[in-house]
Amino acid sequence: MVLDNYRIHHAEKLQSFLKKNPRLQLVFLPKYSPELNPVEGLWKWLKRDVVNNVFFSKFYHIRTHVAAFMKRINRHPLEVIDRLLTWV
Repeated sequence: MVLDNYRIHHAEKLQSFLKKNPRLQLVFLPKYSPELNPVEGLWKWLKRDVVNNVFFSKFYHIRTHVAAFMKRINRHPLEVIDRLLTWV
């Protein structure tokens, strides 16, 4: 499994789990390398299209807009993959 270096990915509980499950190997991306992690492009896209310069008076409004964004991009998965692989 490929992971970024977020602190929780190095937690003690995870280490004990990995010892019990040696078939699972973690490969960590270099620190400060968002260009290697396509999900960072998704967050950037979501922020730009959904929450940038917008005031939401209620939390559920944010959830509604994020859900609509996810539904919209899931209609065209190959376009999303292309966009995320070239987001940098």
